[in-house]
Amino acid sequence: MALCNSNNSSKRIFAPGGTNDSHQAEQYTKGSLEANQLDSSPFSQFDTWFKHAQEENVRQPETVTLSTAELPSGRVHARVVYLKEMDDRGWVIYSNWDTSTKAADVRSNPHAALTFWWHELERQVRVEGVCERLTSEESQVYYDTRIRGSRLGAWASRQSSMLKNREELERQVSEVEKKFDGHDKIPVPEFWGGLRIIPESVEFWQGRPSRLHDRFRYTKDEKTGEWRLDRLSP
Repeated sequence: MALCNSNNSSKRIFAPGGTNDSHQAEQYTKGSLEANQLDSSPFSQFDTWFKHAQEENVRQPETVTLSTAELPSGRVHARVVYLKEMDDRGWVIYSNWDTSTKAADVRSNPHAALTFWWHELERQVRVEGVCERLTSEESQVYYDTRIRGSRLGAWASRQSSMLKNREELERQVSEVEKKFDGHDKIPVPEFWGGLRIIPESVEFWQGRPSRLHDRFRYTKDEKTGEWRLDRLSP
């Protein structure tokens, strides 16, 4: 009988994240979650959790993974971005909507997902829904809060397109700097702005020991507009 190679010598990485030099995964013990602790609205519940994350000094709780998928190939793309706004319509991020990979994905497939991970609280929030672009007027409000370099960068960068070298990017930035020299008010580029993810489902996840996590998912009833709340198996 052949014996299993127990040293996993052929693996570059095997079961990372253990403590005390073991391969056992870290146990989540900081909290629990029950349905009666959750608001009837996923927007209000997210607002509560987000503010708690800020109070507990979670590092950059606005950091979120945005996942999109291209059709008809079905290829999935994910990247880390910043949440910039949230209201009772949805979650808003900002980006280039002309040359970027996410722009191409959204043009072919309006569905997208957001995943927040707050390690310090052992919490996760997952948002799945459809995308809509903000108007230029709406995007200008946030755009005006950015430092001048970031506003110019939005004009200069042809996001995700190939560059020969760093100097090519710097030349593009220099051209934009000349274009807006002496102008304090810079208009938001027509190809850049906000994208709102309008949720169809929102999941709140609290880590628990032995991977028996608490998971609750809000699902919207399209006919009534009301939110249904269900506990999910971990």
